[in-house]
Amino acid sequence: MPWENNSGGPWGGSGGGGNRGNGGGGGPNSPWGRPGGGGGRGPGGQPPDVEEMVRRGQEKLKSMMPGGLGGKGIVALVLLVVLGWLATGFYRVEPQQRGAELVFGKLVATTEPGLNYNFPAPIGEVLLPNVTAINQVNIGFQNLSNGNKRVIDEESLMLTGDENIVAVQFSVFWKISDAESYLFNVRNPQESVRNAAEAAMREIVGKSGFEYIRTRGRNAVGLDAQKRIQEILDSYNAGIEITQVNPQSVEPPGEVIGAFRDVQAANADRERMINQATAYFNEVTQTAEGDAQRILRAAEAYKEERVNQAQGDSQRFLSILTEFEQAPDITKRRIYLQTMEEILERMNKVLIQNDSQGGGQGVLPYLPLDRLTNPSQSRGTNQ
Repeated sequence: MPWENNSGGPWGGSGGGGNRGNGGGGGPNSPWGRPGGGGGRGPGGQPPDVEEMVRRGQEKLKSMMPGGLGGKGIVALVLLVVLGWLATGFYRVEPQQRGAELVFGKLVATTEPGLNYNFPAPIGEVLLPNVTAINQVNIGFQNLSNGNKRVIDEESLMLTGDENIVAVQFSVFWKISDAESYLFNVRNPQESVRNAAEAAMREIVGKSGFEYIRTRGRNAVGLDAQKRIQEILDSYNAGIEITQVNPQSVEPPGEVIGAFRDVQAANADRERMINQATAYFNEVTQTAEGDAQRILRAAEAYKEERVNQAQGDSQRFLSILTEFEQAPDITKRRIYLQTMEEILERMNKVLIQNDSQGGGQGVLPYLPLDRLTNPSQSRGTNQ
């Protein structure tokens, strides 16, 4: 065959041709470092001599080692290599980390911050999770590199308890609470937190009303979601602690936002009119209650006045009766005089005593005695 010809085969070699066109090695410039032969075969196309290759390797190693390399030197070299390999088992755990030592893939110990040792690879392995870092998972949206965010409808759209659709966007912040559980009980922690958060939020939104979620119950929904997510992760023994759930946006879908705003405006007008009517009702009611209280107080005062006056009159009558029983004539005379005084006090008349001894009434010049007794009328007449 042409590649077995040792006298100037088609590959231009003086020795035996190789078994491939780009792998043959004829000639003194053979890349395999020896004349003749090629393609992994010795002279004459025979298989390579392994013992010869080992001997040559030892000779090259001896040439590199000062003073040659004996049996003890080989042992020392092997020990040196083994010690260097064992030295690679030292590792440092930073303050924000926890170490998990594995031997043949099995957890054997967890280590605290500091310098520690474990079997080097491939026997041992050390995992160093960061237990103080706060991680964030966004549900319903994704932050873009240009500062904007992309809404993810399949995550954000949820059905409320009153059968309305709402787009809820929120962020979940979490950290590692147990390094061992975190490393070996959960395959994908970030995705596990995402799935638990979405399930918990859908459960809470499904039990709440639309207006409650958007307004006064927004913070309460975040706290309830944090508690529910933690319960789900604890059931899986995930070694994850939820530190905060922050609702970013709770709004109706964009397709119905216009109609929703119209409904909100109508509700605002209704509330405004109800408040005005309530204020007018309170004003009228308070005024009427005030008038009623004033009338009641006046009636009670009049009642007290009349009762006191009646009691005073009765006491005065009883006093007069007692005096009348003791001196009837004097009492009757005094009562007569008091009564005439009260009557004549309101009359504009002047009484002149009749002169019965002179046989008649004397003639007196006219004097306006009634006006003299009333100075104001006298001044008005003179003017």
